[in-house]
Amino acid sequence: MKANRIHAFGPPSVIVLEDVAMPAPKDGEVLVRVNAAGVGPWDGWIRSGRSVLPQPLPLTLGADLSGVIVDVGKGVTNFRRDDEIYGVPNARFTNACAEFAVASAEMIAKKPRRLSHVEAAAVPVVAVTAWQMLFDHAKLTAGQTVLILGGAGNVGGYAIQFAAHYGLKVVATGFARQLDALRQLGADQAVDVETEQFEHGIDPVDAVIDTIGGESQAQAMQMVKPGGILVSAVSQPNTEDAARRGIRAEFMLVNVNTTTLNQISALIDGVDLKPRIGLVLPMNELIQAHELLEGTRKPRPNGKIVIDVLSHGVLATEKSLDPAYPSRTSSVTA
Repeated sequence: MKANRIHAFGPPSVIVLEDVAMPAPKDGEVLVRVNAAGVGPWDGWIRSGRSVLPQPLPLTLGADLSGVIVDVGKGVTNFRRDDEIYGVPNARFTNACAEFAVASAEMIAKKPRRLSHVEAAAVPVVAVTAWQMLFDHAKLTAGQTVLILGGAGNVGGYAIQFAAHYGLKVVATGFARQLDALRQLGADQAVDVETEQFEHGIDPVDAVIDTIGGESQAQAMQMVKPGGILVSAVSQPNTEDAARRGIRAEFMLVNVNTTTLNQISALIDGVDLKPRIGLVLPMNELIQAHELLEGTRKPRPNGKIVIDVLSHGVLATEKSLDPAYPSRTSSVTA
C-alpha cells in the first residue's frame, strides 16, 4: 500500500510517498481503508521532531482519518467490517495518511451520517479539543460566559458553536474581517483584537478558552472571575499568576476517544453542523499541505487541509491554491 512517511525529522521535503507492507490489526484494533486524512499543526510538530511524545522513525504521518473498516482484531465488539468511521489511529497521532491504517477501537467512532469522508476527516482532533476544553476541563454549563481566543480558527470555530448550542454566552476574538463570521457561528460578542483591549468592553467571564497563547493568554487571564478557569491548548499558562488572581489555569492535551466522538457525531447529525474545509489535496501533495501550514507556500487556506487518499494526483493543480478557483471545498464554516 502507499503511505506518506518520514525517515528523518526535518522540513516538509523529508516526506516521501512510498510502498509499505499492509498492516494487520492486533487485539483492540481495526484495519481501516482510509478515504481521507486531515492535516493539522500537530503533523508539522511530529514531522519536524517537536512532538511532546516519542515518535520512533520511520513513521507514517497523519492523525485525523475517515474511512471504512475492512478487518477487526480480537476483542473489538462495537465495530464490524464495512462500518464507516472517523477518529485517530493512535495516541501518537500517526499513521492516518496512508491507504490503510490500523486504529485503536477506543479512538474512533461511527462517522456522522451527514458528512462525507473528506468532511469527516477534518473533524476529530479540532472538534474533540474544543469539546474537552469547554466541558471536560472548564466544566461549563448553560448560562455561564466564556471568552474564546481565536474564534475564527478551526478549534475556536467549534468551541463557539458548541458553547452557543449548549446555552453559554459567548465572547470571541478575531480580526476585523472575521467578526461577522464569529457572530454567524454563534458568538454573542465579537472582539477585534487589533483595535480593542480585553479590559475594555468585556465583562468578567467564567472561563477562557485559549487557542492562541502568548500575550493574549496573559491579558485574557485578567478577565476571568474569581473561581473561574483559563484552559489553553497551545501553551502552559502562568499558574502562579492564576493562583494570585483566585482562578485556575490549565494546559490540556486532547484525548480523542469514542465517547467524545459519539457526542460530536450526534450534534453534527442533529443540527447539521459541518466542518470548514480550506483545501483538498491528493495523496501525492502532502508536502504542499505542510508547506501551506508553515507559511512557506501561499496562500494559506482558511479552514482545514484534507488529503483525499483515494486521489493520486487528480486534484494536484496550481489552480487548487487560487481562492477564486471552484475547487472541492466546503462553503460552511466551523
